[in-house]
Amino acid sequence: MKQQSKQFLTELLATPSPSGAEMDIQKKWISYVKQFADEIRTDMVGNAIGILNPEAPFKVLIAGHCDEIGFIVSRIDENGFIYVQALGGISPKAAVGMKVTIFGFNKTITGVIGVNAQHHGGVKDDLKFEDIYIDCGAKNREEVEKFVAIGDLAVYKRELEWLMNDRISGRGLDNRTGAFIAAEVLRKAAKKGTNIGVYAVSTVNEETNMGGAYFAGAGIEPTMAIAVDVTFATDYPGVDTRKHGSISLDKGPVLAKGAPINWKINRLLEESAKALDMKLQYELTPRHTGTDADKLRLTGKGVPVALVSLPLRYMHAPVETASLRDIKEEIELLTHFVVNLSGNENLNPLED
Repeated sequence: MKQQSKQFLTELLATPSPSGAEMDIQKKWISYVKQFADEIRTDMVGNAIGILNPEAPFKVLIAGHCDEIGFIVSRIDENGFIYVQALGGISPKAAVGMKVTIFGFNKTITGVIGVNAQHHGGVKDDLKFEDIYIDCGAKNREEVEKFVAIGDLAVYKRELEWLMNDRISGRGLDNRTGAFIAAEVLRKAAKKGTNIGVYAVSTVNEETNMGGAYFAGAGIEPTMAIAVDVTFATDYPGVDTRKHGSISLDKGPVLAKGAPINWKINRLLEESAKALDMKLQYELTPRHTGTDADKLRLTGKGVPVALVSLPLRYMHAPVETASLRDIKEEIELLTHFVVNLSGNENLNPLED
């Protein structure tokens, strides 16, 4: 991976983007993508869109959401402790003992999520979000209310870590890596050249309501759409692979198979993988995918979709872990796929 690309990935992963407050990361995404896009668009929900060949009738939308899970302030007690609710699928047990950044209306402050000492009984077995509170050092409610209000957002205070074997770990790899991949596919497609319309979209709100994907699909009206997200790696201790399947880091991108997925798009992706001598992995999505693909599919007259995912360990924890090799291969796969489309592909599953 080139240094410029690695620096961009690092910058995205260092930028807080709790679902519903993605403005800062979107501006950074746009600043990078405008260097090679023919056109930049935004919309009323906050999506950022980089386009190649905006006049082309055949349009491929590649969506990676930039928002991350976090916390939303629900109340402040008389002693200045801040109680929160989940913003997306965040686990209360993973939150215990972590540092957080609170984006107060008047000031950004640091806090810690309190943990009961083991000497006093430790963490409750049935810990719920109602039990989670943030200690920012305040002595009373009035002191906190100078800076923080109900509805303000927070995320884990975690820096990106570079592990052995080109693996990275931190918060919010789900799915700022996807926003990065979408941008890099656009950059490489611009360099190689393509006659079709390519719409790379850094979508918002996926972790909470998937509204960004709906706005993107309805606004662009693509011929096809590919959601770029993460999926559950199962190559670490304690995972039942008989139940959850076998997905590993460093073994390539993951294609979804199931009712929502257009099999013709998958076949084209498989042809690209074969041309690149690249291994693929598979996951099952028999009813829905749980990603932006679900909303994109149901926009307008309906959009044929596929889902290409990055294997991710410890999803929705503060230490999500992925492989740079898998990120690089996913970019190569999607770039090859895009630049080899003629614009005459028939995606109707009933027509040969």
